[in-house]
Amino acid sequence: TLGTQTDYRDGEAQTDPFSPEYVVHSGSVPELLTLATLTWGRGLPAGLAEVEMIERAREKRAWEATLPALDNASHIAKRRKMMDEMERKEWAFREQEIEKLQEVRLEVLRKLLQRREENQNNLDAKRLDDLWQDYQKAKEEKIKKIQHDCALMLRKLIAKRKNVMGKLERRDIIKEYTDFASQTYAPLTRNGYFPDNHSEHYVVKNSYLTTFAGLCELEASLPDSVTQVKIQTPKPKCTTTKTGFIKRSARLELELAQVHQ
Repeated sequence: TLGTQTDYRDGEAQTDPFSPEYVVHSGSVPELLTLATLTWGRGLPAGLAEVEMIERAREKRAWEATLPALDNASHIAKRRKMMDEMERKEWAFREQEIEKLQEVRLEVLRKLLQRREENQNNLDAKRLDDLWQDYQKAKEEKIKKIQHDCALMLRKLIAKRKNVMGKLERRDIIKEYTDFASQTYAPLTRNGYFPDNHSEHYVVKNSYLTTFAGLCELEASLPDSVTQVKIQTPKPKCTTTKTGFIKRSARLELELAQVHQ
């Protein structure tokens, strides 16, 4: 009256089906014994091919039952003729099976070739992409070097054009300090100035900020208004009652004032 259900599927714990022992009565040939060569996993459970094989075996047994007896010469010739026809049919059937098997093998081979060709195409595309990336990187580096050399040559030409005659010019300090784009205010790194090397000069060094005693003295020097903030509650713009609610008349006056504005 009770049913149970395991945690696993039946197929995970199922073994090969049990085949019990059997006894064949004398004079009887059960048709089931013709399938004794089929075992579990090798023909069982029966598929379309096994069903066709069973049907052919039945047809062959029915054909064997129609063969004439060997008691007459004419029967022997007729029997030989029928056997020849059956043998031709069996050879034709076997040829069809071989052709089907060859077609299956050709289909598998075609799929394998197609897969190999796709893999090869993917590899070729990846190799071409890598080559294109390398050439692009080399091209960008070459363009960057050309631009750098061009800028260098332009600066040299501009500097040479300022002093075509090659005369020596004295330094004009007033002009340098009046021009905020000069090297006095914005020195160039290529001339040997590195602003990051002296960045510690801009750090504020004060005893009030670096020591605890200085912080306490700095806090004591501040007025009370800085450390102790006094906040006053804002006064309501409308007339309110003792409980803090706004009267209806005051609310109407406020709405009228807003509409008037």
